[in-house]
Amino acid sequence: MTAINVLLVGIGGFLGAIARYSISKHLNSSSTSSLPLGTLIVNLAGSFLLGLITGLNANMMIMLLFGTGFIGAFTTFSALKFEMTKMYVNNSRKILFLYTALTYGLGIIFAYSGYFVGNLSLWHSLKAMQNFNFIIFA
Repeated sequence: MTAINVLLVGIGGFLGAIARYSISKHLNSSSTSSLPLGTLIVNLAGSFLLGLITGLNANMMIMLLFGTGFIGAFTTFSALKFEMTKMYVNNSRKILFLYTALTYGLGIIFAYSGYFVGNLSLWHSLKAMQNFNFIIFA
């Protein structure tokens, strides 16, 4: 672990935490839903983004900055568990079940979708470079 690696994770984490706070605060304060939409949206978006950069086969520096740093701070497991506990204590079992199903079910789908989009983009980029090299060296 180098100082650059720590700095990349720290910068990404700083920006991810601010983005999560801003988005969650806005969505949760403007929503009339029983579901904590802010946490749900940031966790689903984070699942997609992490799948995307993984599918793109990002280098270590990008993974540290965005994957570990930004997305690590942007998504929130602790807020999710706290909100689920509040729903359980308040006897909001139907909302708890819905929230759990949406978070985990859609989270897997979003992560796979991001991976698929990233992998497809990477494949098209490599194909385009291959065609470009063929044109230049032909």
